[in-house]
Amino acid sequence: MLDVAGALEQIDIGRRSDFYFTLQSLLIHRQQDLPIFDEAFRVFWRPPPDAWSSTDLRAVGEQRRSGTPRVDVPAAQPDSWDDPSPPMLTETVQRVAPRSYSPREVSRVKDFEQFSEEELEAAATVIAELRWDLGTRPTRRYKSGEGKVLDLRQVVRRNLRYGGEPVTLPRRDRAIRRRPIVLLCDVSGSMERYARLLLHFIHSLTGGLEHVEAFVFATRLTRLTRDLGRRRSRESLPTIPRRVPDWAGGTRIGDALRTFNVRWARRVMARGPVVLLISDGWDRGEPDVLAREMRRLQRSCHRLIWLNPLLGGAGYQPRTRGMQAALPFVDDFLPVHNLESLEALAAHLNTLSARRAARTHRPLYVVSGFGGL
Repeated sequence: MLDVAGALEQIDIGRRSDFYFTLQSLLIHRQQDLPIFDEAFRVFWRPPPDAWSSTDLRAVGEQRRSGTPRVDVPAAQPDSWDDPSPPMLTETVQRVAPRSYSPREVSRVKDFEQFSEEELEAAATVIAELRWDLGTRPTRRYKSGEGKVLDLRQVVRRNLRYGGEPVTLPRRDRAIRRRPIVLLCDVSGSMERYARLLLHFIHSLTGGLEHVEAFVFATRLTRLTRDLGRRRSRESLPTIPRRVPDWAGGTRIGDALRTFNVRWARRVMARGPVVLLISDGWDRGEPDVLAREMRRLQRSCHRLIWLNPLLGGAGYQPRTRGMQAALPFVDDFLPVHNLESLEALAAHLNTLSARRAARTHRPLYVVSGFGGL
């Protein structure tokens, strides 16, 4: 709304077309919301007092008077947009949510953005059943085994019966632990539709693995490890938006990563974790800050994986300044837009190499002549 207020000062609000397209470009982020916006725009500017909406707009704040919605016949479209009348729907719409499949059979290839409420609940159940295995890592502690290092304490203890002669030479090997994981999830306005289901994804990881640290960010960083680890998803997830002050706000990935690197990295990055950074890459901060913090984050982890829900779209290219700055420091760039992509992610994590990935810091995508976001 701050962007809308600022943009209206730059246009002639007496021109209906300028006013319409300014609001449309700043307020609409999904294609299926365009008809609802057009209807709301028409109703808001309707000539008083008897114009009626053909769409049930109570979900977007419109209070309907008594009576049944009336079907309007669409008028002829003007040749120019000097005084446009946005297209009117020709039938009554009973639901704002897009039509979708039965919640009992959730599509594996359907984008999360198009899910209905029923499908979100069913998808959360499917996500909870996924199995994750990030492999193991050798620790600094030793245990008795078939390693190459002599266990001097056991050598002395076991050879006392032989008068101290080293007849048997017990050895030891490094103890093995499961590799930890750190989750950094974008919950800004552009990720709001995905954020709810991605929180179920984070909750499933928190419950299925031993050492999981979860953070969300938009313009600032918030730690959610305790909230996701101590309660069931139905109890904890609905309260998270109230705990995150910048939920569905702007995006400053570089600043959020700087907070993580300065305040939390020493606590949660000491054991070489796998880092999953979930974001669409729409960053309003400085690209230099993001590149510097991504480099620092990559150096301190075993593997840095960027999950982008837009990557699953046909023809997507990471042309934003944020993605261009971050990609040279990303080990894996993967989609996370539907259930099939989550299953592929689980399979990928289950086959990660125990060795650290070779890093050349070469940009994966180069866009010449691009001067904006």
